[in-house]
Amino acid sequence: MSGVQQITIAPDDGEQRLDRWFKKHFPEIGHGRLEKLLRTGQIRLDGKRAKAGDRVEAGQIIRVPPIAPAQDVDKPRTPKPKVVSEQDAKLLRDAVLYKDADVLVIDKPAGLAVQGGTGLDKNLDAMLDSLKFDAAERPRLVHRLDKDTSGVLVLARNAKAARELAEAFRHKSARKVYWAVVVGIPKPDRGTIDAPLSKQAGGYGERVGIDEDEGRHAVTRYAMIERAGNRAAWVALMPETGRTHQLRAHCVILGTPILGDGKYGGVAAHLARENLPRQLHLHARSIRIPHPRKGWIEATAPLPPHMKATWKFFGFSAETEGDPFADFETKR
Repeated sequence: MSGVQQITIAPDDGEQRLDRWFKKHFPEIGHGRLEKLLRTGQIRLDGKRAKAGDRVEAGQIIRVPPIAPAQDVDKPRTPKPKVVSEQDAKLLRDAVLYKDADVLVIDKPAGLAVQGGTGLDKNLDAMLDSLKFDAAERPRLVHRLDKDTSGVLVLARNAKAARELAEAFRHKSARKVYWAVVVGIPKPDRGTIDAPLSKQAGGYGERVGIDEDEGRHAVTRYAMIERAGNRAAWVALMPETGRTHQLRAHCVILGTPILGDGKYGGVAAHLARENLPRQLHLHARSIRIPHPRKGWIEATAPLPPHMKATWKFFGFSAETEGDPFADFETKR
């Protein structure tokens, strides 16, 4: 490499850690070498110093310095091809909610990570060849869901669609509604959580918390749909921003952690006396997003099995009538 490069993050590379981006595009740079380049400010993100764990977003610019051969540069490793079982491939194909020449929308199963990471042998990104169908290239990720969150996930089937969809998410043209069961009853029963979030140190892995000084702007609309006495409530959540773990952190700030979310709610996120699934009860229920060519795409995902069981336990109705966020709508 002969000189400094200024590389724009592509839409399908957004919403991932900086070190993972380097591992994908510059596999010859070992972790130790990368940390040194970051520590000395030779690698920058949008002109600012960065850390290996920082998340990159589509459209951001990474400064990559000349990479001279060095003893601590790892040799490129040839990745082992990922073999997707026919059972897993069929599971993904059966999860398609919407498909055309440009866009796929799938119902991501709870427990399936969107991208790889430490200790994650199976992830959606490694399985995307199963969703090529008649296209020449594999679909591309344009946004993410947490591993334990189920529901609607949008994929682009070509580069142009990836750019347009990534822009829709960046400019908040996409309208996403989540369903959750929370422990306790939110007060008031509808409103807005406006609390800036930043990454927090600790032994819980990736985690965010409120940070009035350095946190990133984060806003969530919420509306209670049904309640089960004073024990729990079914709420709809509409994020106005897309921060990591935003809904999980905001529900804790509201005083009603999401059922099964021990990472954020601790023991308060479980109803010990109830025989309920201990999985995270957060589901990306629906999305409305501009189509890359014309018009709009709307998709809705059914509840996953563990949440269906909880709905039955509490006697919640299967569907909602009307739009709980109609009066929150703003001109975009």
